[in-house]
Amino acid sequence: RMGWILLTNDDGIDSPALRPFARALRDLGEVRVVVPDRERSWVGKAITRYHDIEVNRIDDDGFTAWTTSGYPADTAQIGIHGLFEEPPELVVSGINLGYNHGAAFLMSSGTVGAATEGWISGIPAIAVSTGTMTDWHEWRGMAIDVRSQSKWRALSGVTSRLIGELWDDRLPDRCDVVTINIPFEATDETERRHTKVARVGYDQLFERVSDGVFRHSYRGGMRNIEPLDGSDIEAAHDGVISITPLRMPEAVD
Repeated sequence: RMGWILLTNDDGIDSPALRPFARALRDLGEVRVVVPDRERSWVGKAITRYHDIEVNRIDDDGFTAWTTSGYPADTAQIGIHGLFEEPPELVVSGINLGYNHGAAFLMSSGTVGAATEGWISGIPAIAVSTGTMTDWHEWRGMAIDVRSQSKWRALSGVTSRLIGELWDDRLPDRCDVVTINIPFEATDETERRHTKVARVGYDQLFERVSDGVFRHSYRGGMRNIEPLDGSDIEAAHDGVISITPLRMPEAVD
C-alpha cells in the first residue's frame, strides 16, 4: 500500500463518480478527498488570485471530504500544501464525466489542470476521464442518474486496479502526468493502449445570446491538425482504454 492519496476532480462534490471512486481507491491506500464545491469544468489550470477561497469539511454517513470555493488547480494546491501535515504520495484527479483527449481539450480540462498541480509540486499525478463516442448529452443524462451508481462502482473498481498496476510499474515516476481515458463500460479485460495526445483543435465556443453577451455553447466540433493514428482519440473510437504519459511543455528541436 502506498501513502495517502489526494483525490480531487473538476465536477465537484456532487459528481456521481466521487464516492464510488474514493471507496475503490482505498484498496491502494488512505484516500483524502478535496474537491470544488461545484462543477468547475473547462477551466484548465486556472488559479484564484484576487479572491479568498473558502474550505469546508463535510462528514456524511462515513464519507469525509473537504470542499473549496476555488478552481480544480486551487483545490489540488490546497489539498497538497494547506490542509494536512504531510503531502500525498499520489494525486488522482477524476473520474471526469466526459473524455479529456486531444490537445485542445486536454489543455482546457480542469481535471488535467488539477493533476498538473501534483507534478508542479513534485508529486506523481494521474488524471482519469470516462465518456462515450455516442451522443454526449444522452450519455451524460444516463451517467448522472442515481440508477447508474452500480455502473460507477464497477468502473471505479476497474480504474483503481489499473492505477495500482501503473503505480507498481512506476509509470507516474517516468513522466509528469498520466492521463487515462477509459470507456464507461470498461472491464478488467478491456484492451489498454499507450497513446499519444491527438493534435486537434476546436472552433467557436461561444454564441451571442444578446447584445454584448456571449454564452459557452460548445457543440462538439473538432478540427484535426494531424492524423489520429496512435492517439488517445483513436483509442476512444476503438473502445479501448487510453493511457497517455504526458511531459509538460518542452521546446521542439
